[in-house]
Amino acid sequence: MSQVPDCNNAVHPDPCIIVIFGASGDLTARKLMPSLFRMFRKNYLPEKVAILGCARTVLDDAEFRQAMRARCCAGQDNDEAWALFAEKLHYQPIEYDQEESYRHLKSAITKLQEKFSTGGNLLFDLAVPPLLYSQVGEMLGRSGLAAAATDTAWVRLVVEKPFGHSYESALELENNLHASFSEEQLFRIDHYLAKETVQNILTFRFANQIFEPIWNRTHIDWVGIISSETLGVEKRAGYYDDSGVLRDMFQNHMMQLLALTAMEPPASFKADAIQNEKVKVFTSVLPFSGAENNIVLGQYDSGSVNGEALAGYRDEDGVKADSRTPTFAFLKLDIDNWRWQGVPFYLISGKRLKEKCTRLVIRFKEAPLAMFKGQIGDHLSGNRLVLSVYPEESITLSIQAKIPGPRLCLRTGDLHFSYSQGYDDFVLDAYEKALLDCILGDRTLFWRQDGILATWKLVTPILEDCEGESCRIQQLHHYEAGSWGPQEILPTIREIVS
Repeated sequence: MSQVPDCNNAVHPDPCIIVIFGASGDLTARKLMPSLFRMFRKNYLPEKVAILGCARTVLDDAEFRQAMRARCCAGQDNDEAWALFAEKLHYQPIEYDQEESYRHLKSAITKLQEKFSTGGNLLFDLAVPPLLYSQVGEMLGRSGLAAAATDTAWVRLVVEKPFGHSYESALELENNLHASFSEEQLFRIDHYLAKETVQNILTFRFANQIFEPIWNRTHIDWVGIISSETLGVEKRAGYYDDSGVLRDMFQNHMMQLLALTAMEPPASFKADAIQNEKVKVFTSVLPFSGAENNIVLGQYDSGSVNGEALAGYRDEDGVKADSRTPTFAFLKLDIDNWRWQGVPFYLISGKRLKEKCTRLVIRFKEAPLAMFKGQIGDHLSGNRLVLSVYPEESITLSIQAKIPGPRLCLRTGDLHFSYSQGYDDFVLDAYEKALLDCILGDRTLFWRQDGILATWKLVTPILEDCEGESCRIQQLHHYEAGSWGPQEILPTIREIVS
């Protein structure tokens, strides 16, 4: 086995100020600040960096640092590291719709630039409700903060999903943001794309010559992509009941996994080249058909897991008693191009399912039976390639082999690769990787405007057909919490998760 190269310390991020809007909220405390602290401890943040939190909550620097310490250092002995990190944390109260607040913000940024010598580089992160995205973007433009102060400085805006609620709202959001920011300044985060195993899909496909020649309709029978959750809506009922699984998972995460699996080889491993091929996939997907079992939408009822009783979706706190919001979706889609014509892609995601898992399954066609006729039965099992993102980060290829003995009997065996095997160095988690790429200006793992609009064009017709008083595609299929979903498509699901 060849020696694993040191790939962790080959980055040199520019000095910058990271400005977090919504700094007193849950996303900052749960994701952003712990990620930044871990990056600081492992020397992935710039040496010259300041972090400025902004929110409506009135706090001073000391109170903000104390609140963040409680989330970053809970149960850990990080006093020395935290003391150094805390020196970089500052806070500025803000009213998101008041121009005067942005003048004060600009003044605070200027002082921090002088103190930390950050060269005018600014990274704005919108950890606020989506309804505020356009407003904050507009105010940053009006205040002059959206434009770089010098020719060598940069300004970037990080936008958290969701990117709109429909095609029309996504287009409106894009137009509003582009009034102040160029496309190159926008970094739309989808943390799924920053997972190591998701990043590795392209490497696996295009750096291993044995797979690319058979990655097509001639050799592949079908492709299954599943991202299942055991949790219900938890404390997100207000958001989820207005969004549902199609907006929450399919328009973004599932479509990205689809694109990575189906795209053509990009001209280079550069952001625009990769984005170009992704958009080609989205625009090649045939419009969804309402035929039976091409689209199955479901909603979980009560059930149990390991003896624990689970409430049905309509009994969850914050969910309307007559809610028709789908918590499960199964889509069978077809990609109308030379590589994939005739190969079905099965996309599955849902809440309160039996297991939490994310995986891509490529089922190859069965080998010809002629030479084994009369020896092993009426068919040979097709090879399965499983790219597992969760719970195990691994790649597994099933093969057929002879069972030892006097007769010709076959069994299925596995060739298995684990990402953790032979590598125990520090690994950035998905959110940390995404934040680092924002600072580095690498847009490879982020959404581009045309990709967002193309996926909304695919999903919006389903939403229009299934929302309102009647569902023109079909009624919701109810399934028991803790099961694998609606009975109608269980055989397909079981083949993917087995």
